[in-house]
Amino acid sequence: MTQTLERAYGRYLADFQTVERDVRAQQPGWLDELREAAFEHFREAGLPTARRGNEPWKYTNVGPIANSEFAYGAAPAPGLDASSLAAVAPWCTVWHDLVFVNGRYSPELSSHRPTIEPKGGLKGAVISSLAEGLALRGDLVRRHLGEYARYDYDGFAALNTAFLRDGAFVYVPDGQEISAHIHLLFVSTSQSPSVSYPRTLIVAGPNSKVTIIETYVSLSGGNFNDAVTEIALEEGASVEHHRVLLDRDAYHVGLTRVRQGRDSRFRSTAFSTGPALARNDFSVLMDGPGADCRLRGLYVTAGRQHIDNYLTIDHAQPHCTSRLYYKGILDERSRAVFGGTVFVRPGANKTDAHQEDKNLLLSAEAEVDSKPSLEIYADDVKCGHGATAGAVAEEALFYMQSRGLDAETAQEFLVKGFASEILDDVMEPLREYLEKATTAALPRFQRGENGA
Repeated sequence: MTQTLERAYGRYLADFQTVERDVRAQQPGWLDELREAAFEHFREAGLPTARRGNEPWKYTNVGPIANSEFAYGAAPAPGLDASSLAAVAPWCTVWHDLVFVNGRYSPELSSHRPTIEPKGGLKGAVISSLAEGLALRGDLVRRHLGEYARYDYDGFAALNTAFLRDGAFVYVPDGQEISAHIHLLFVSTSQSPSVSYPRTLIVAGPNSKVTIIETYVSLSGGNFNDAVTEIALEEGASVEHHRVLLDRDAYHVGLTRVRQGRDSRFRSTAFSTGPALARNDFSVLMDGPGADCRLRGLYVTAGRQHIDNYLTIDHAQPHCTSRLYYKGILDERSRAVFGGTVFVRPGANKTDAHQEDKNLLLSAEAEVDSKPSLEIYADDVKCGHGATAGAVAEEALFYMQSRGLDAETAQEFLVKGFASEILDDVMEPLREYLEKATTAALPRFQRGENGA
């Protein structure tokens, strides 16, 4: 073990031993074994700090995370209630809410019941904490947990699995539809640097339908969220997924893994604004003929913020369709990374895939590294990709100013128009919230600058 690995291992060892002591008697043996194997992998691999020869992390330096010390198990801030959550995160009284504070499930702030009855009185759906899910459907949890997001993927995945003590669990049985949206809200409230390990498992049975909103918000800077989400869609299932990242001035590494069965339909919108350093590692395995996948994203950066979108769509079966479309708005000295890969395996004929990344640079000092790619090992496919980056068009600004708008208002309208192509497909009231968050994240529209 190198000296760097040894230091990192030592920082997390005491916290891991605390988790093992607290949950060993409460959870099944197979979960203990999974955690221990994950922490052993972290001991050997550490965090991906190497820049040379490490293509997935080539443009993102995780040194600020690796070299910092974060307290584990921080106590929730006093006075946290539904009204204070509604002030900092998307909120709707008709959603099924599961709230987690500093990584711990909060039944007081949540509005769910462990089991619910969808329309028509059909029973069997589960919306619960992971601990409740183990009690209600332990066989199902064991079958899927850690199956798609493997702990040996990298050091962050290993740490999340090693500290797996609770999380969110959603199960929709065969043929059922959850009419109300499910909101999974992960809140960091510690005033000093702390770490949380959010874990989410979503299983959509054959021909089921569900909408999930997954939100991360930090009430103070310097915290670290190491999040893992696994989503399994059985044959004919339909999942609409919204991932909202509002970890202002915090660190966030998110790993999402999706497996699609035959004729399933997956729709995802990712929205990010505020983190000092963020990574969105999102991968979809299209593992059944006829699967359809649409990934859309909008990221907004300012100051010295850094966002890295590392996206993969794996066409493993024939007759599948995918669309990957992300947009970025960058201001001041911020930086964004887009790495999108569409992989078409041998035999995945009749694949229809396209990906695109567009970026709007509001400052001459903002920077984006965009690298869309295709890997095709099958015949009879239709695939394409593209990437663009540029400033606000002077002609468009002139046109709007000639109609009586001042420069700042004209630029704000153009930014909103650029973002609307992604946000227009989001349902209300989430869309309205994200539209406001887009311009609120750009200081120039708060202090009256026009960027000229």
